[in-house]
Amino acid sequence: MKGMSIGALSKATGVNIETIRYYERIGLLPEPDRTPADYRQYGPAHLRRLSFVRKGRDLGFNIEAIRALLRLAEHPETPCQDADRLTSEHLAEVERKIEELGRLRDALREMTHCCGETVAECRIIDALAS
Repeated sequence: MKGMSIGALSKATGVNIETIRYYERIGLLPEPDRTPADYRQYGPAHLRRLSFVRKGRDLGFNIEAIRALLRLAEHPETPCQDADRLTSEHLAEVERKIEELGRLRDALREMTHCCGETVAECRIIDALAS
């Protein structure tokens, strides 16, 4: 297979070109081969790996968790408990954030529609100021 340009890889994965370059710089994506004109040429392994990273980011995993999951994926014979642990930790964090957002929603609902006639009487401004 002829290699893909960075633009083609971006289009195939939905990952921004600058993000692809960033992932290369931090080692999430291996550096590709270069053409004689020094253009990047990505292969199927780059496409698979970048798709993996994209899906992980879409699920909210941070870079270090994705790095750990990539290491696990490179050793398919190893037990799955580390991947399960990483996912469980991430799920707990997501659930914590959902609870926090629920409290935020409730506070905003309470503040809504409680204005007076002027800003001087506005309980929203008062609540934020105190």
